[in-house]
Amino acid sequence: MKIDNKPWFWIPLLNFASGLPYAIIISVSVIMYKNLGISNEDIGVYTSLLYLPWVVKPLWSPLIELIGTKRKWFLSMQLLISTAFLLVGLAIPTNGFFMMSLAIFWVAAFASASNDIATDGFYLLVLPEDKQSFFIGIRSTFYRLSMLAGNGLVVLFAGYLEHKYGDNTKAWSYTMICVGLLMTFITVYNFIFTPKNEINAVESKKETPHQNFGTIFISFFKKKQIGLILAFVLVFRLGESQLLKMLSPFLLDGKELGGMGLDTEAVGIIYGTFGVAALTLGGILGGIAISRHGLTKWMFPMFLAMHLPIIGFILLAFFHPTSIYYIYAVVILEQFGYGFGFTAFMMYLIHVAEGESKTAHYALATGFMALGMMLPGMLSGYIQKFLGYQNFFIWVLIATIPGLILSRFLVFPKDFGKKS
Repeated sequence: MKIDNKPWFWIPLLNFASGLPYAIIISVSVIMYKNLGISNEDIGVYTSLLYLPWVVKPLWSPLIELIGTKRKWFLSMQLLISTAFLLVGLAIPTNGFFMMSLAIFWVAAFASASNDIATDGFYLLVLPEDKQSFFIGIRSTFYRLSMLAGNGLVVLFAGYLEHKYGDNTKAWSYTMICVGLLMTFITVYNFIFTPKNEINAVESKKETPHQNFGTIFISFFKKKQIGLILAFVLVFRLGESQLLKMLSPFLLDGKELGGMGLDTEAVGIIYGTFGVAALTLGGILGGIAISRHGLTKWMFPMFLAMHLPIIGFILLAFFHPTSIYYIYAVVILEQFGYGFGFTAFMMYLIHVAEGESKTAHYALATGFMALGMMLPGMLSGYIQKFLGYQNFFIWVLIATIPGLILSRFLVFPKDFGKKS
């Protein structure tokens, strides 16, 4: 059996297992802490610090490149993540839950970052290059679907339990325990269905016996246009990094604070229904577009599709429409644009990782991306408090401009990503 046989059986859930922990740790934790009484400023700082493992993951990515198989790495990390979420659920009802849960999330974040490294490497090594451009859209879609499962279905479930028990602490404790059990099921599924023989990976190591910890790092920083590449990766998500941290507080805060005044269950419904459908459609169409015409034709239009929907949140902040359908419309546009546009960014990172040591180089690129998410996110709560929600969303839109400008100077093969 070919190791890339039936990739539809393993690519979706393998990438779901990368996105779900990230969603819980980075996004759902924001809603959880908001409903458990933590301030916007503390939420912005402490949940953004949870990005750090994704920032520094290149420091240990060569170990995953050189020791063991990618499959053993991601299965063991997924099991550790499952255990961590169960422990968070048990910690929430205790005194000092905030710091205790943050510490456990910290461990889960390191495991999740390691899982990402192994998963990315597994994908790059076992799937032929002519299939990668199509399945990058599928990867992106299921990664984002897992995040919407967190921000949508998990939040909806927590909101239901809040109403049922009238106790946010109990609701979120039970929710996190259920998330841990779900992650355990996904880990078992990946154990059964992922290819078990990394033939391409073994051959790669035989062809490059000179590789070691130092040469892997040095070869990355010798890439053509590396200064421009790093600048682009660092600033491309400058606006998004702040939007993601303050979007849920905006929807949950009362109108007297400039928010939309929704409850937890409503936020979960919005992201878990039409948001899921829009994201799925956007990601699939993005992968198809690149596989047919190449990245050059679609990169800039895709980036615009990703960023322009921020205008919708500006309008919500200024006019506060009473009908929830306006919020649905904005979220649908934002999720479709994100699914469509982020596919181009992921495809470009695959180009950056081309050559020897794909796993480690992809980890380095995404580590710089995470740094570009962490630092602005830490300041987002203070910026929002200073500007108010209306001006904050205007600032977020302006913050997307540097990445758009730098993208016009990137050089890569004209038909990169086009299916041969």
